[in-house]
Amino acid sequence: MFQWFDERLEISRLYNKFLRKAFPVHHSFFLGEIALFAFVVLVLTGIFLTLNYEPSIREVKLPDGSTVPAAYASVLYIDSLPFGAVIRSVHHWSAHIMVAAVFLHLLRVLISGAYKKPRELNWLVGLGLLGLTIVTAFTGYALPYDNYAVTATRIGYGIGASIPFVGGAIAEIMFGGEFPGSTHSVPRLYSIHVLWLPLTLIALIGLHLLIMVKQKHTQPKYAEKVAPGKILGVPLYPQQSVMMGILFLVYLAVTVFIAGAFIAHPIEAFGPPTPQTPAVKPDWYFLWIYGILQVIPSEWQFRLFGATIGPEFIGGVIVPGILGGVAALLPFVDSSKDKVRYLELPSQHPVRTSVTLGVLMFFIMTTLAGYKIDLKLSNAVLWTLILVVPTLTAVVSYVLLKALYSRNWERSPAGPQAAD
Repeated sequence: MFQWFDERLEISRLYNKFLRKAFPVHHSFFLGEIALFAFVVLVLTGIFLTLNYEPSIREVKLPDGSTVPAAYASVLYIDSLPFGAVIRSVHHWSAHIMVAAVFLHLLRVLISGAYKKPRELNWLVGLGLLGLTIVTAFTGYALPYDNYAVTATRIGYGIGASIPFVGGAIAEIMFGGEFPGSTHSVPRLYSIHVLWLPLTLIALIGLHLLIMVKQKHTQPKYAEKVAPGKILGVPLYPQQSVMMGILFLVYLAVTVFIAGAFIAHPIEAFGPPTPQTPAVKPDWYFLWIYGILQVIPSEWQFRLFGATIGPEFIGGVIVPGILGGVAALLPFVDSSKDKVRYLELPSQHPVRTSVTLGVLMFFIMTTLAGYKIDLKLSNAVLWTLILVVPTLTAVVSYVLLKALYSRNWERSPAGPQAAD
């Protein structure tokens, strides 16, 4: 039987070429798989949600006689189905896990220098995946169409519309008109969320995997001593496939437990949209941008070539744009003449490591600024924290790395050139 299929499909050739690909056995390499599992679960749970969700804000009556948008009513209906609330909760938490896993995966690549030649293109694809994952999560914000969802989405609408010259067109494409208010907004966001962005994500994930198979993984540092010039790891089939299967089952068990214990986004508690603006905060991956918007004074506004440059554009577009631009240029600035085969130790690259820690502290401080009102902190205190603490973190970590590891650099085979 196998020979019959092999003669027609060349299964042996496929096995030798792709299924024998070696995967490094190191826990940090599972971050990419976790992101992939989260995406698969998002698609599967999303299919269930689409079968019961109505993307419309037409008014419908609930059994208690109250009138609410159809989108809101359909989410209430989903929650009333057997396991409906848990499946919606799994969808919600998987979005969080995917954002976190993609971010940590990129962070691992960053601090290990795995973005260098020949993997510059895959680094850019990874950045695109992170951006698209976050945008996809945002487009799902409005769909429950409760008081929280409308308020949070309105912030994003304001940021998009604030972009000079093209902001109106972007807001029109994304929201189908003014948000909230336009009857086209929810159907437009729904189609983008369930169709166009997932298809783009599938294409990018496929491209990422294709490049990875072609270029092969970077090897853990110990492989340079244990088996120099050779690829260490286990083949995709059967060893790596078995480990991935077990990891997927663990992912499902943990996510379902979290989703059951902490039901996400209780729309009955938020209620349908009202003219009042509730005191809500975005999810953690948007909180740092929200924090920046909190500390930028409304007077920070000027005209440039006839366009208005305001706080929303500065905090919501320029700052994230600068960080994204620097990340995209990194492999071409911090480059390598030779192909990088082994992961670089963060301790041997104090500049890169300390700057990365400084940027992470910037995210923490701007996230803290998101709690400006709750913590009763002034703008002066928050600006001091945002500017000084990340700088201090970078300087102190650089000094510590130099003091603790400089002797090891001198003893390393590559010598001082290995360090920044």
